[in-house]
Amino acid sequence: MLKKYITFVLLITLVLFSSDILAQGGSGGPPCGSPPCGPPPPPDTPIDGGIGILLAIGVGYAIKKIRDK
Repeated sequence: MLKKYITFVLLITLVLFSSDILAQGGSGGPPCGSPPCGPPPPPDTPIDGGIGILLAIGVGYAIKKIRDK
């Protein structure tokens, strides 16, 4: 039962945070050196997986403690 629970939690974690892995900024396009200059490139998106993973582990631990009680 524990092995199934751990597998389920890992699978859900990977599915939820896979979009964060793909959220890295691009190259920004060509430099703007001549006049018609396009809009500035969008800012890079930081990868924020650490806080989300800790939150998921905390929720899982809380659920386990509630079930044990």
